[in-house]
Amino acid sequence: MTTQTHTTQTHTPDHAAGRVPVARTGLVLVLAVIVAVAVNAVVAWVARGAGATPGFPPLTVPVFGAFTLVGVLVGWAGWRIIEHRSARPGRLLGWLVPVVGVLSFVPDVALGLLRFIPGAIWPGALGLMVMHVVVIVIAVPAYLIAGRPATSR
Repeated sequence: MTTQTHTTQTHTPDHAAGRVPVARTGLVLVLAVIVAVAVNAVVAWVARGAGATPGFPPLTVPVFGAFTLVGVLVGWAGWRIIEHRSARPGRLLGWLVPVVGVLSFVPDVALGLLRFIPGAIWPGALGLMVMHVVVIVIAVPAYLIAGRPATSR
């Protein structure tokens, strides 16, 4: 009596070209967060210059820094899940990233309209919308670099 064993391999770029180096991934993501926080600090400064309320909490480094960190990490997790589970991750991410970006404006528009945070006025809300774009523009190339498998030497 013979036993047959079948193995299936899920779609993942890691299987074809090697493993993604964890240290490089961590370094790239940390650098992405640092750069995004720095650029967002400039955005906050411009928003205050354009009339945002001085001291508006979402435009302070502790608040937007924490949200930037969470956004980059959650984005990375979603990116990797899609890369591992989708048969065509590039195509899916090609439309999903812009859709998520536009949806990220919903709370900022609500903030501008409803002013549910003290000091919320449109220059502050628009600054937050720009910050979302900054994070996407910095994070997506970082994800491409961080997710690149190690090359054999």
